[in-house]
Amino acid sequence: MSDFAARVCVRDMGMLVDLCDSGDLHHAYPDGGFRVRLRQRLEGVDDEAALHSALRRFRAREMLRIAWRDLTGRADLDDVLADLSELADVIIDEALAWLYPRLCKQIGTPRDDAGNAQQMIVLGMGKLGGRELNFSSDIDLIFAFPEPGFTDATQPKANEQFFLRLGRSLIAALDQQTPDGQCFRVDMRLRPYGDSGPLAMSVPAMELYFVDQGREWERYALIKARVVAGDQTSGQALLDMLSPFVYRRYLDYGALESLRSMKAMITREVRRRRLSDNVKLGRGGIREVEFIAQAFQLIRGGQEAALRQRSLQPVLAYLCEQALIPEHAQRDLTEAYRYLRRIENRIQAMYDRQAHDLPTNDLDCARLVLAMGVADWSELHRELDHWRLRVQGHFDQVFVAPQQEDEAEVTDEPDFADIWHDAVDEATGREIMSMADFADPSAALTLIQRFRDGARVRALSEQGRKRLDRLMPMLMAAVHGCDSPDAALSRLLTLLDGIVRRTAYLALLNEHPMAISQLVRLVGGSPWIARYLSAHPMLLDELLDPRSLYAPLSREALAADADSRMASADIDDLEQQMEILRQFKQTQVLRVAAADLAGAIPVMLVSDYLTDIAEVILQRVLHLAWRQVRQRYGEPLRNDGEVADFGVIAYGKLGSLELGYGSDLDVVFLHDPVPAGSATTGEKPVEPAVFFSRLAQRFIHILNTLTPGGILYEVDTRLRPSGQSGLLTISFDAFVEYQRGRAWTWEHQALVRARMVAGGESLRDRFGQLRREVLTRPRRRDELREEVRRMRERMRRELGSGRADEFDIKQDRGGIADIEFMVQYGTLAGVQQYAGVLRYTDNIRLLDELERAGELTTEQARILADAYRQYRGMVHRLTLQEQPARVSGTAVEHSRAAVIGVWNALMEPGSDTNAEESG
Repeated sequence: MSDFAARVCVRDMGMLVDLCDSGDLHHAYPDGGFRVRLRQRLEGVDDEAALHSALRRFRAREMLRIAWRDLTGRADLDDVLADLSELADVIIDEALAWLYPRLCKQIGTPRDDAGNAQQMIVLGMGKLGGRELNFSSDIDLIFAFPEPGFTDATQPKANEQFFLRLGRSLIAALDQQTPDGQCFRVDMRLRPYGDSGPLAMSVPAMELYFVDQGREWERYALIKARVVAGDQTSGQALLDMLSPFVYRRYLDYGALESLRSMKAMITREVRRRRLSDNVKLGRGGIREVEFIAQAFQLIRGGQEAALRQRSLQPVLAYLCEQALIPEHAQRDLTEAYRYLRRIENRIQAMYDRQAHDLPTNDLDCARLVLAMGVADWSELHRELDHWRLRVQGHFDQVFVAPQQEDEAEVTDEPDFADIWHDAVDEATGREIMSMADFADPSAALTLIQRFRDGARVRALSEQGRKRLDRLMPMLMAAVHGCDSPDAALSRLLTLLDGIVRRTAYLALLNEHPMAISQLVRLVGGSPWIARYLSAHPMLLDELLDPRSLYAPLSREALAADADSRMASADIDDLEQQMEILRQFKQTQVLRVAAADLAGAIPVMLVSDYLTDIAEVILQRVLHLAWRQVRQRYGEPLRNDGEVADFGVIAYGKLGSLELGYGSDLDVVFLHDPVPAGSATTGEKPVEPAVFFSRLAQRFIHILNTLTPGGILYEVDTRLRPSGQSGLLTISFDAFVEYQRGRAWTWEHQALVRARMVAGGESLRDRFGQLRREVLTRPRRRDELREEVRRMRERMRRELGSGRADEFDIKQDRGGIADIEFMVQYGTLAGVQQYAGVLRYTDNIRLLDELERAGELTTEQARILADAYRQYRGMVHRLTLQEQPARVSGTAVEHSRAAVIGVWNALMEPGSDTNAEESG
C-alpha cells in the first residue's frame, strides 16, 4: 500500500526492527512521546548538518510508524491527524530550540527596550494550525517576534536581522533536501506582504499591517492560526490581538461573498487543470466542507466564541447543536470529511508526496483499493461519488448565490430596478408605484431618490454599492405586497440609512430573501419594531428563521440561553458581559414583539414573556454586581457568620408580571441585618452598609449604562422607604419596622404587587412572611376605601387626559388604574378572610381570588377581567405603533361604563354599609 514505507525499510532495516522491538507500532504515544524521542536523538548533535540528519531520520521513522498504524487499522483518522500534527510541532519547536542559543552565541541575544530577551514566534497555519495535518503536506508558517530592538553583542544587530537569520536556518532545517531527504516543505507565502514581505515581522508591525491592509483571504487563513513553536505567551497575545480582524463583532455576511469568490477561483483552476478527480479541490471535495464550516466561523465567530476554534469537526458539531445546520447535514459533512481525509492520506502515503488526485495506473489503483478496504475500483468510485455528491448538495445550500434580479428573466417592462437606478422618467415611475399600491406614488419616489442620492449611499465602496443595487429592487418588491406600502417604505429607508455603511447587513439580506420578507412584514406592521431594528441592526440575523422569530422562549429556555451566552465571555470583562446581556434582551424582546404583531401569542402572555426576560436578566446582573463588589471589598457577614443575603424587590408592573415593551423597573433593595461595627472580609474592608450601597449602585450601573448595545432597563427606586430621601438599600429589619409603623396606605397598596425577583432564598422567604403580615393587618373598610379613593382621584386629576372626546387607557376614569386600585382595595380589605389572595401579584389572578373570597361578585370580576385584558392589549398594540395609550372615548365606551359601574358600587361613599373592622 505504500512505496514510501518500503523505501524507508530498505534504506534502514534497523528502523523497522527498532519500531517492532520497541512496540511503538502497536500503541499510541503518551503525551510528549514525540518530544522525548526526538530529544534523545538530538543529544550530542553539535552542528547543523548533524541536526538536519537527525531530524530527517526521526521524521522518517515516525512517518513509517504513522503510515503502518493507519494502513493496518491500528489508528483511526483522528489519531493519525493528531500524530502528524504533533510530529510537525515537535520537529519545528525542537529545531528552533537547538538553533536559537547557537545564533545568540554568534551575534548576541535579541532584546527589547527593557532588556528582556526576545524569542521567535512560529505560527502554524492551515491544517497544521488546525491539528489536521495531511500525511505529506506543506506546512504553512508565519514568523514573528515580540518587539523591535537590538542584540546584546558588542556589535549589536537589529532584532529584525537576528530573526531573519534564525528564520532562514529554521526553514533550512525543515525544508532543505539532503541525502536523508527533507522534513517538510515550508510555505511562507501567508505572511504579511507574501513573498515580498520580511521573513519575520515584529508584533507591532504585524498589527499595523492587518489593521491597515489585511485582506479577506487573510481572515480566512488566520482562522486556523496556532502557535506551534517558540514564545507561546507572546504568540497567544498576538493571536488575541488579531482576533477582532478575523472575527467581526457583528454578523459578517459579507464573508460569504468573499468565500464564494475564492471558491469560484478554485473552481476555475480545477477546470483549467482538469482536477475533477482531486479529492481536495474538486466538486464535493475536502475544501468545500472546510468552506462551509469556515463561512459560519467568519460570519458568526465575533459573537459566538465557541466557533473560534481551529479543528473542523467540532465546528460542525457546534453548528448542529445551535440549529445553524440540520443534524443530517452535520452527519453527512462529518462522515464525508472523514472519508475524504482517509483517502487523501492513503494517496499521499503511497509515495510521501503532496498528491490529492486519484491514481491512474493499475498498481496504485490496486494499492488504494486495498488501503480503503473495498472490493474493487468501481466500488471505491461509487463510495467516493456518494460522499462527494452529499458534500456538493450541502455546499450549494450555503454558497450558491440566491436568485437576484440580474439573473431573472429579462423583459422590456419597467420595474423596481429601473426606479432604483433612475432609468425611467417621473411619469413612468409614478405609474409603476401606483400599480404597486402606493397611495402617494410621488412621495414614495421622492423618498427613494433622497435615499439614493444621500451622503451615506454616495460614500459607499464599489462593493457596498453593488450589494445595495442588488437589494433595493427585492426590498421594493416585498414592500409592494404589504398592507401599507407607503409607511413600510418610509420606515425601511430610515432603517437602511442607518445601516447602509455597514454593508455586511446588506449582504445578509441579499443572501437570505426570506429575511427580506420578514423584515418588510415587521417594519410595515410596527414603527416600534422598525425603530428597534434600526437601533440594534444585529437583530436582522433573527429574521433568518421564522420558526424561532415568532416563538418566544420559555422561562427555562431563556435562562439556559442567557447562561450559554454569558459563558462565552471573559469572566473579568464586565463591558463584554454587559453587551452580551443587551444583545440577549434585544433578541428576546424582538421575538415577543414579532409574535405579538403576528397574533402568534395571546395578549396576556406578552407581559409574561417580557417579565420573564427582565427577571432572567436581573438575576444575572445581580451576580455580576456582587462579584465585582466582592472582589474589591470582600463580603459582609451575618451574626451567624454566614454571608449576608441581598434581595431585589420588584414593584409595579415588574412585580405584577405585567411589563410592557418600554416599561421601567420599579425596585427596592433589601439586605440581611449585620452586626453593628462589623466590616467586610476583604483586604480593603468597609462597613456592610457601604458594601450594600456600592452593590446597589453597581447593579443600577449595569442596567442603565448606555453602551453600543443601548441600555438594559431604566430603574426607578423611588418606592423605597422614605422615597428619594431614603437610603438606596435598607436592612430587612429596618424595612420591617417601616412597614409596620410608618408606611402609608398607598405603600401597602404597592406591596400587593411586590415580590422578590433576585437574591437569596432565605431573604425571599422572610420577605414573603412580612408581606403576608402587613397585608393581613386588620383594617376598617370605610377608612381604607376612603384613603384608596382619595388617592385615585388625585391621580386622575394629575395624570388623566381631562378631555371628553379622548380616553387615557391607563389613567382616565374607568381605565386600568381604576381596576388596579379596586384590586388593591379588595386585597387589603378582604385578605384576612381569604388568604388565597396572597399567592399572586398579577391583577387577573387576583380578580379570580377576590371573586372566590366574596369581595367581588362573579359578574363584577368578569367585567373587570375582560376590560383589563382589552385595555392591556390596546396598550401593547399602541406601543408597537408608537402611539400614546389614548383612544377615542367611543372605542371603549361599553367597557369603560362597565368598569365605572363596578367602581361606583365598590368604592364610592355609601357603596358598603359594613364599617366593621374586616379582621
